[in-house]
Amino acid sequence: MTEIFTGNFTQQEPIPQEGIDAAMAVLQSGRLHRYNVAEGELGEVSLLEQEFAAQLGVNYCLAVASGGYAMGAALRAMEVGPGDKVLTNAFTLAPVPGAIASVGAVPVFVGVTEELVIDLEDLAAKADQADVLMLSHMRGHLCDMDALMEICVANKIRVIEDCAHTMGASWRGKASGLWGDMACYSTQTYKHANSGEGGLLVSDDPELMARATILSGSYMLYERHGAVPPAEVFEKIKYTTPNVSGRMDHLRAAILRPQLRALPEQAERWNARYKVVEKGLRETPGLTVVERPDEEYFVGSSIQFLLLDWTADKVNDVLDRCKARGVELKWFGGREPVAFTSRYDSWRYAPSEPMKRTDRVLDGIIDMRIPLTFSEEDCALIARIIKAEVSAVFQAG
Repeated sequence: MTEIFTGNFTQQEPIPQEGIDAAMAVLQSGRLHRYNVAEGELGEVSLLEQEFAAQLGVNYCLAVASGGYAMGAALRAMEVGPGDKVLTNAFTLAPVPGAIASVGAVPVFVGVTEELVIDLEDLAAKADQADVLMLSHMRGHLCDMDALMEICVANKIRVIEDCAHTMGASWRGKASGLWGDMACYSTQTYKHANSGEGGLLVSDDPELMARATILSGSYMLYERHGAVPPAEVFEKIKYTTPNVSGRMDHLRAAILRPQLRALPEQAERWNARYKVVEKGLRETPGLTVVERPDEEYFVGSSIQFLLLDWTADKVNDVLDRCKARGVELKWFGGREPVAFTSRYDSWRYAPSEPMKRTDRVLDGIIDMRIPLTFSEEDCALIARIIKAEVSAVFQAG
């Protein structure tokens, strides 16, 4: 009998009851705006900022409307503007080059390796083209951060980390987000904490964070924040920093606070499921498992594998066969953008040259979400289905 998976790849776990109760209290108060607080009251947003800063071990945190907004604010805080070039990964999602384009800057794409991380050799070769790197830890894969920072420090490149997929992850014990000058997190539904939409921006640099706070739409109410630089830092920049409103509201912050406290436990649950899928995919003919280095602690909310040097027809055959058995896979090698998947040569607002090694990798990347609503038994079944269908197509020649 052919096995069929009947789970839902977009179904998330319910919001914790503590978050629901806190959200109801916000709704009953009617005070959703982050600055609609009583005198001396921090409110849910400022409490979220304080708690995430303490949890991560960073001085300053700003809660905003989305991860994409956080990236745009970071670029503006660094005074990146029209015509400036910004290095970024060729393997990423559209909001990353989109944030660069939103300030009028020009993405310079850096290649990807078979480990699905930024190609440090290519980064070093292109280091003289820009003084900012928007580093996307795409799908939760961390490169050798020590080596990357060595390149960036030597070339005076400032680093903004896109940690949308690495909230809770680390390299050699140092958290993702603590390596660069600023870091951006997403709390969109499919990330590691779910507020529908939302983002967090962190840094230890007081002037960058003061700029970002005013940019986010603080007006002159920045003293109501709990995790921002002192007032004297704002005095230097408050007359020259525009308002580009993108604040988080109390409702989303209330939902997020208990989720962030539970992040370490949730990460372990994701990783248990990831390891079941990974184990089940090993020794599949024609399929390359992406090996994770010992120095990396990752959060396995999705898994990627490679069908290297496969034709488009054969890849699509695998996708169709798996879908018919209830398993939803995404392919980054398609020439047309589909749903969330697209590639650097799809973003025609950002000029690029073909990268042969990178294109080979992108052509083979298969991606799959691992929701926590799946059991480990579900994950074993999914792996069996993928293994059977990849093997069948590969052996058919």
